[in-house]
Amino acid sequence: MALIVQKFGGTSVGSVERIRHVAQWALDCQAKGDQIVLVVSAMSGETNRLVELATQINPIPYSREYDLLIASGEQIAVGLVTLAINTEAAKRGLIKPGESRARGLLGHQIGILTDQIYSKARIQEIDTTLLRKEISRQVIPVIAGFQGVDSENNITTLGRGGSDTSAVAIAAALKADDCEIYTDVDGVYTTDPRLCKEARKISKISYEEMMELASLGAKVLQIRSVELAAKYRLPLHVRSSFDPVEGTRVVSQEDLGGAMEQVVVAGVAADASQVKFTLQNISEGPGVAAKLFGSLSRAAIVVDVIVQDIPSHGVLTVSFTVGKTDALKASQVLDEIKRTSFPAMKIVEERDLAKVSIVGVGMQHHPGVASKMFSLLAEAGIDIKLITTSEIKVSCLIAESQMKSAVQCLHQGFELHRL
Repeated sequence: MALIVQKFGGTSVGSVERIRHVAQWALDCQAKGDQIVLVVSAMSGETNRLVELATQINPIPYSREYDLLIASGEQIAVGLVTLAINTEAAKRGLIKPGESRARGLLGHQIGILTDQIYSKARIQEIDTTLLRKEISRQVIPVIAGFQGVDSENNITTLGRGGSDTSAVAIAAALKADDCEIYTDVDGVYTTDPRLCKEARKISKISYEEMMELASLGAKVLQIRSVELAAKYRLPLHVRSSFDPVEGTRVVSQEDLGGAMEQVVVAGVAADASQVKFTLQNISEGPGVAAKLFGSLSRAAIVVDVIVQDIPSHGVLTVSFTVGKTDALKASQVLDEIKRTSFPAMKIVEERDLAKVSIVGVGMQHHPGVASKMFSLLAEAGIDIKLITTSEIKVSCLIAESQMKSAVQCLHQGFELHRL
């Protein structure tokens, strides 16, 4: 008997028909002898609708009330999925009138404790007492993803895609045998199939590669969910809720075997939600970077590519990128820094940018990968604005209008269509 945590994304519960399918699937899995725990997202489009309402009132709405609002989408999904499971269980004769085969639970009810960073909260601990009790009674817990509570019992949310993190954290706390992430695609691909029709499904990918792809724009998994899975060596299986085929296994580098030596580049990622800030005429001195990026960090703004020029005539220039959702908040933070610390600083904001990246653990052992990437982009007439690298990734900031061409030329140039 295996304990399996299954997470169903917004498209998987996007209609009554899809919700009934999830209910049937969960009961079928339980009938095979497995213990099942479900984590569900809000119905597709619901969180976007709530965010749009909030931003019409306040362009930067992130607050206690904002999290209270957008967490409600998962509560609706939990109620519907639980109702569907119990209805289906009654039809199958598994329960008597008045009994339940599933129980809906919100974040605060199972003790998902987080910090107090609204809209980007991080999980600190999970109390599994209630979950284990329900599982032992053959009841399927249906848990609201994306949410928890802080130490003062305020509802918090984990950021877009946070239901993935909820599922992995719950699976790790329960010491589950597997964590299955059900979505509208049947696995992780070498790149976004919408950008390149030659994209191929990857059967196995390392935690490290998946973390890089997730951080660089791949929408299949939230990066924090992969970080948690890697920390606890929890098996992840990305699958389609529409087609019961084998998906993509996210595993350790050791479990990849000899494959990691054969594949230099595992995938190409693209992210069109980039905004570049260039700070000019900053007085040179110790602690400048700490003051700039410390203020951004305290505002919970994630900074990506950072480039600092060599100081000239006592002043320096710093460039960095943030996601579009953080751009307005970043602009306000920078205005305050200019007012209080660097009055001569000039702030230049550039939009309509994209980040395109190549990722692969095999890059650690093969020289010349970065130069090949730059050559491929140059041959395609694509200008590079910023570059950042790590052991297993190279990222370039380019014009958003050239993103699709960049993805296609890199996918073809590194022969990912042959995988």
